[in-house]
Amino acid sequence: MQIPLHQIDKTWTLFLDRDGVINQEKYEDYIHTWEEFKFYDGAVEAIKIFTEKFNRILVITNQRGVGKGITKLDDLHTIHAKMLEEIEKAGGHLDAIYYCSEIDNNNPYRKPNPGMGLEAVKEFPDIDLKKSIMIGNTISDMEFGRNLGAYTLFLPTTRPDVNQEDTRIDGVYASLLEFAVALSSR
Repeated sequence: MQIPLHQIDKTWTLFLDRDGVINQEKYEDYIHTWEEFKFYDGAVEAIKIFTEKFNRILVITNQRGVGKGITKLDDLHTIHAKMLEEIEKAGGHLDAIYYCSEIDNNNPYRKPNPGMGLEAVKEFPDIDLKKSIMIGNTISDMEFGRNLGAYTLFLPTTRPDVNQEDTRIDGVYASLLEFAVALSSR
């Protein structure tokens, strides 16, 4: 499906993956500390634009490193607090950050399963999933969006080899900022 950019207004919700979307992903590893966390160029600016365009902006992220015991939960909370602080300093806003530290792929909260998204709907009952977009950099993120009933937008930041014609992908942009600029020009 084509994402109807011209219809997006303050009744829409944006779900964002974290690693590989908002910040640089470490190859075959996890972001363990704030010092390792690096925003993609333009990501904070994009979130500021999204804040003006969307009703809700939610981060949905698998954080298996915590479940494996190699990322400390306190460090994950510090990363998220500082990430929010930087976004807010730039005039952006995130309504919530949902993370799943479970190792088991069958856990209902682990993407691509929709548990974190359904939790967001419970917390924010004004979310209309038919008016929502999931932005991610993996097919798992696209499947999460589909499982939730959302439009899907793929960023090939870390997986340029993914077939961008895959039917689970509704749109492709090089970065959050590229999508934000496209949205602003409508």
